Amino acid sequence: MGKGGMSRGGGEEGRDAEEENMAAWLMGINTLKIQPFKLPPLGPHDVRVRMKAVGICGSDVHYLKTLKLAHFVVKEPMVIGHECAGVIEEVGSEVKSLVPGDRVALEPGISCWRCSYCREGRYNLCSEMKFFATPPVHGSLAHQVVHPADLCFKLPENVSLEEGAMCEPLSVGVHACRRANVGPETNVLVMGAGPIGLVTLLAARAFGAPRIVVVDVDEYRLSVAKELGADGVVKVSTKMEDVGEEVGQIHKAMGTAVNLTLDCAGFSKTMSTALSVTSPGGKVCLVGMGHNEMTVPLTPAAAREVDVIGVFRYMNTWPLCIEFLRSGKIDVKPLITHRFGFSQKEVEDAFETSARGGSAIKVMFNL
Repeated sequence: MGKGGMSRGGGEEGRDAEEENMAAWLMGINTLKIQPFKLPPLGPHDVRVRMKAVGICGSDVHYLKTLKLAHFVVKEPMVIGHECAGVIEEVGSEVKSLVPGDRVALEPGISCWRCSYCREGRYNLCSEMKFFATPPVHGSLAHQVVHPADLCFKLPENVSLEEGAMCEPLSVGVHACRRANVGPETNVLVMGAGPIGLVTLLAARAFGAPRIVVVDVDEYRLSVAKELGADGVVKVSTKMEDVGEEVGQIHKAMGTAVNLTLDCAGFSKTMSTALSVTSPGGKVCLVGMGHNEMTVPLTPAAAREVDVIGVFRYMNTWPLCIEFLRSGKIDVKPLITHRFGFSQKEVEDAFETSARGGSAIKVMFNL
């Protein structure tokens, strides 16, 4: 069990924190309940954080609807949420970098720091990763959490707590752009205009991509992509037989070579389109995980030396995300479309709003 999964020990202050700490628990399919959440003891390198902003991710909704995601299964009640920022309330005896009152964004995954991947710096691939709201580890939609200080990043004065919480989804886009080496000579196609597709659009622009086209099945999402700076948008269907025609439409919208396609949906059709539309010598980066298995035209893509790059979460992204926000190179504020408080009814309404989609892009709790 990761941080937040044990009974709290310690002095009076710890017991006070335990008594007042409430969290949103996933109890079963479509069942969320606010109830007490016992914090673990504060270790020497830990901090206790009062949550102020927590966003809803598609994975949170997926767990609520099905109690599973990929090979992760919710077998017992679990606190939900992992996109978060808050204010430091207490620091461990060895913590030197943070003090009570500091506003911080939290990176939600605690790796082992011992395996070969961790030692190489690729800690996102750690098999012992303890990640907020990935069963059986509890999440962060709570009044307070305990977390390693090294995974809490101080926010500049001009970056809000909501923006701090948005560092988590933004990190996915930033990591994808790093993996694909996006730069001023990379013309980028983004497949999917959901929250991850939109932050990936913002990240690609911040990395210097001169031309970015976004495709989606939804007209409203494409209008948001256009408002966020997409140079072109293409509405596509869900039908595999339309791939050939749509490849032509995408090429027309791009007006030049598609050097990189970032598939933020991850379905057989989107990957088929990505592999077909990307120029010889280009790259396809699979960000979304819609389908576990796919039938795609891999051999023709290989014959054009199109590289396929995998992406899983992120690593070492929070400092850069915060700098992008501080400098104004990226503005995530337009993505936050709905806000809710932290009552039983508001938690239920917020998840219903997020699950409905429509005009909801990022649904945020203000605690």
